[in-house]
Amino acid sequence: MPRPIWSGSLSFGLLNVPVSLMSGERRMDLSFRMLDARNKKPIRYERVNAETGEEVPWKDIVKAFEYDKGSYVVIEKEDIAAAAPETHESIDVEAFVDAESIGLRFFEKPYILVPGKKAEKGYVLLRETLKETGKVGIARVVIRTREYICAVMPEGDALIMILLRYPQELVAPDEYKLPQGGASDYRVAPKELEMAKQLIESMTSEWEPDSYQDEFRERLSDIIKKRVKQAGATTTFEEPEHREDSATNVVDFMALLQKSLETNKRTPAKATPVKTASKPSTKDSKPAKKAAVKKAPAKKAAKKSPAKKARKSA
Repeated sequence: MPRPIWSGSLSFGLLNVPVSLMSGERRMDLSFRMLDARNKKPIRYERVNAETGEEVPWKDIVKAFEYDKGSYVVIEKEDIAAAAPETHESIDVEAFVDAESIGLRFFEKPYILVPGKKAEKGYVLLRETLKETGKVGIARVVIRTREYICAVMPEGDALIMILLRYPQELVAPDEYKLPQGGASDYRVAPKELEMAKQLIESMTSEWEPDSYQDEFRERLSDIIKKRVKQAGATTTFEEPEHREDSATNVVDFMALLQKSLETNKRTPAKATPVKTASKPSTKDSKPAKKAAVKKAPAKKAAKKSPAKKARKSA
């Protein structure tokens, strides 16, 4: 069984439901290793200094932001740690909204919330309430070092958490040249519309996701199996054991719900100014001389030396 990304709690009002955050997707891409066609040996990439051509060990590599073409400012580990969010093991619901009010383009990546031991009652309470009200919870969650907004919604017996894109991450459709106006503006005849509707109705069916398969991957997998069989090579892999969650305490849900209503307890939304993805301007301010590093043109060809292995996905 897969291991949880983290184990923490799902909180709304004064209620806290212990949960484990599990991946809700399975990557099925076939990975390939690049080899030298002459002797079938692996090809490696090198980490080299652009000026000297010498290989750079990991301990001497730092992160930097390119604030202008060819100019960089070094960002220390302490800077990244200071900007990182504090909460790492909770999903804090800040509001509930109508499920239909979230545009499809906001949905990014699914996860499955699994209740901890003795946390089933709170889990089912939230799941069934969301089903009856048609609402979804909008929350904040930290995965690794980044904070996301997410939607918590019911699906069958599960509570699903879907990461949402921030508004500034979406491209507005009006940035592209799109046909505006109605059908008559483009000389679409009423009979053409009627025939198009009839075609759609004739092709309408129930959504059955299992009927759609990655046929390219299946055919390529068959070819790989044949090649492996011809070469006489096999591999095995054992899944690591899953550690059970610790037991949780019994909770008086009625009292917590009543107290939440009386106090109108709600995690306040953080007032975050909208920022664009553009690079910071250098007209009004200049970075410190010690922090700025100017990239010099390459003088020597890169020397051949072993480095990190590279893979290419199909």
